[in-house]
Amino acid sequence: MAQKYFYKFFLLVFFWTLSSNAQEGKIQPRTQQAAVIEGLNVYPNPVTNGKVYIATKNDTNKEIIIFDLLGKMVMQATINGRELNVSSLSPGIYIIKINEINATATRKLIIR
Repeated sequence: MAQKYFYKFFLLVFFWTLSSNAQEGKIQPRTQQAAVIEGLNVYPNPVTNGKVYIATKNDTNKEIIIFDLLGKMVMQATINGRELNVSSLSPGIYIIKINEINATATRKLIIR
C-alpha cells in the first residue's frame, strides 16, 4: 500500500517539475523559421530532359543541394541564372534544397 502511494507521489512531483520548467521558459518551443524564397518556381517537375529551371523573384546566385530519399547528398552546385543540369542523376525522387541570400526552400524533385 505504501509503495502505491510512493509511485503516485513520485509521478505528481515529476509532472509538477515538468510543468514549472515549461512555465519558466526552460523548455522553449521551436519558433525560429528560415526566410522563405519569394516567387520560387521549380520546373519542369518531373524532369525529362536533364535540365531543371529554378526561378525566383530576386534571381540572384543560388546554392543548390540535392539529396536522395535516404538523405545522402548526391549533388551540390551554385547557379547564377535559372538552369541546372541534372542529367548525371539517375531517375528517381529527390529532395532539392535551394539557398538564396538568407532564404531557404526545399522541394520534391522527380527525375524520369
